Order: sequence, then C-alpha cells, then structure tokens
Amino acid sequence: MANEEKNLVEILDENHPIDISKYINFVHAPQCGAIATFSGTTRDTFEGKAVQELRYEAYVPMAMRCIKTICSSARSSWSLNSIGVAHRLGPVPVDETSVFIAISAVHRVDALDACKFVIDEIKATVPIWKKEVYTNGEVWKENSEFIDRRPELGKVAAHGRKGCCGVKTKVDDGVESDCYGGAHAT
Repeated sequence: MANEEKNLVEILDENHPIDISKYINFVHAPQCGAIATFSGTTRDTFEGKAVQELRYEAYVPMAMRCIKTICSSARSSWSLNSIGVAHRLGPVPVDETSVFIAISAVHRVDALDACKFVIDEIKATVPIWKKEVYTNGEVWKENSEFIDRRPELGKVAAHGRKGCCGVKTKVDDGVESDCYGGAHAT
C-alpha cells in the first residue's frame, strides 16, 4: 500500500499548461527501468474541419476521485512504482497538451500496459467533458471509450450514428445542425 502514496494527480485550472517534466521527474526512480508516458494534444483538424482549440469542463471533486481510483486499479494489475496524471480545464489551443500521464515501473511492459489502461479509463469514466471549437462552430464530443462501455448508449439511432444524445454543432451562419445532417434556424 505504500506505493499508493506515489501518485501525483492534478486537474489544472484554466490557462495553466501542463509541465510535462514535473510529472516525469515525479515518477523517476533509480530502481525503475521504464517510464511510460502519454501526452494528449490538441490537433489542428478533425474530419476535415479546422480546429481552433479544445475546451474542457469537469466536476473536479468527482474527477479527482475517479482518477485516483483508476491509479489504484492500475496498481492492482501491474507492478508500478509511481503514477503522475495531469488534465487541463478550460481552453487548450492547438499543439498544447490537455492530458499527460507518466508511469514508472521496474519493467517496460508494466509501465506501457498501465499507461494505456489509465488513459483509456480516464476517457471512459472520468467526468471531464470536451468541446471542439472550429473556425465555423463548436461541438461537445462523446468519447468512443464511454460509448463502448455503455452498449445501450451506443445503439444506432434514427440519425444513423452511435451516441448518447443528439449532439449539436453551433455554426456562425445562424443555423444549428445536429452533427448528422439535419439543420434548423436558430
């Protein structure tokens, strides 16, 4: 249980970039032969649309509890030394990091497998929501990991796409469309 104290989990307030070296330095240990990392960054396009930034919102107390639980689950499955997790809130411009994970272990397989597990679980279970902001609109995004875990939500709806709700895209021309082709005046 002493290893559980070797977690650094932070949800960073708006406009606080992630200091990647802080988390790598936290997990570094001379007895460890591996540090696995994952850095989720904002890309400049999605399905042909120019992305300006991502915006994240969270229910922070629950998100912190969930991430700490994920870290405990990872420790129960792999032999890990330290875990560092950071997630930003607010706007995250293109090329900047929104989520960072660093995990150290004696052996690389444990560190790599645990790192994949942690990011997949964060995306599937933690109450952090992402909005993609495009040059001509914006849309709240559903994580495929979330939908995959909840088959009743992933059923193909009348609009022909999987999802839990009718995602709306607000476009600057005064027309609101439901990401599946339907449009109506706002």
